[in-house]
Amino acid sequence: MENTLHIIGGGLAGSEAAFQAAEAGVQVILHEMRPKVETFAHQGGDFAEMVCSNSFRSDDHEQNAVGLLHWEMREANGLIMRMAGEHRLPAGGALAVDREAFARGVSEVIRNHPNITIETGEITELPTDGNWIIATGPLTSGALGESIARETGAESLAFFDAIAPIVYFDSVNMDVAWMQSRYDKGETEEEQKAYLNCPMTKDQYEAFIDALLAADKTEFHEGETAKYFDGCLPIEVMADRGRETLRFGPMKPVGLTNEHDPENKAYAVVQLRRDNTLGTLYNIVGFQTKMKYGAQQDVFRMIPGLEDASFARLGGIHRNTFMNSPTLLDDQMRLKSRPNLRFAGQITGVEGYVESAAMGLLAGRLAAAEIQGKQLETPPLNSAMGALIHHITGGADAKTFQPMNVNFGLFQPVDGLKGGRRGRKDRYKAYTDRAKTAWKDWLAGA
Repeated sequence: MENTLHIIGGGLAGSEAAFQAAEAGVQVILHEMRPKVETFAHQGGDFAEMVCSNSFRSDDHEQNAVGLLHWEMREANGLIMRMAGEHRLPAGGALAVDREAFARGVSEVIRNHPNITIETGEITELPTDGNWIIATGPLTSGALGESIARETGAESLAFFDAIAPIVYFDSVNMDVAWMQSRYDKGETEEEQKAYLNCPMTKDQYEAFIDALLAADKTEFHEGETAKYFDGCLPIEVMADRGRETLRFGPMKPVGLTNEHDPENKAYAVVQLRRDNTLGTLYNIVGFQTKMKYGAQQDVFRMIPGLEDASFARLGGIHRNTFMNSPTLLDDQMRLKSRPNLRFAGQITGVEGYVESAAMGLLAGRLAAAEIQGKQLETPPLNSAMGALIHHITGGADAKTFQPMNVNFGLFQPVDGLKGGRRGRKDRYKAYTDRAKTAWKDWLAGA
């Protein structure tokens, strides 16, 4: 059993970690509490379920840090990226998937892998011996969370994640809505028409904001505070920051032309992205919300085109637990006080599906190497993986540590390149070229 790797959590990070270690020849036991212990946010019992959205964001590996992370994961035989490719949906340059088919695909690989054993049930205490990766994500159970807090001696850190609603396509009024990706982005007509668009006039937008601000919201339990991550703000929180905030965020009208009224520019536009292969479900992009269910239906039906919308799922809100990793983890993602325990995924303070899976990939490889008696160095800082793990294990200021998406601000500057917006294209290409070389070299030596 000393050569066995135990992983707690079958989400994106845990599934990727299990696959990477198993592919390296290590025996893996994957512990998942569902379906014996359910969470309100999960819908089924498959691994790698995407709860909040069906998008892995930009797939541009030359000009976008997230796309670069996609590329690095593919080069490393990443299971999550492979399954995303197999279950991809048109999304105008983004990598979106049929989330149910995607989770089924990941689950099939995990359950059929000869080196992986599944054990169902909740683990409530940090293990005292053996090799472990804790990848319990934003919905870490209360008991295990308390055990982590006792071991680390730190107060529990948390922010709140909100879930966007999903609409049945056949309930959308297509005499008002139209299909178009922003700036017609995409190489095929299907990609260029990957999004549903619902236009608003100024008066409609103002009325929508009024209703949004006045709607009944979910109340927090005593002692909880709403420390939202800026990349996943509920729309009510954005609206409360200023009436125009949404119009310059998820409701921005730029790059879109209303095919029903091409001469008049919409004041604001609500976009919906396909959520399954059949095209029967669409999620409202950027519309995470903490409104109560009744209020959601009333407010969202104010959106032109959604007057008679039927909802497959309404929005919700859940607690998202994360650690102060810069003080607690070493550069191999091990808990400093108990090096037999590694942490991976969102609980480490990365934000986003891609980043969580990437940290699972690294944790699985690092753990497998250690079990096999090999010395595997942390990825180089100039790679996307290296920049991200460096940030959470020491590069960030522990006093102000908050969940972070991968971004080029985490990369070392490239000498001789212009700063500012004008030099951005060349600068980003230089970052990605350098990162790809660094990542290939690391993989070759792994």
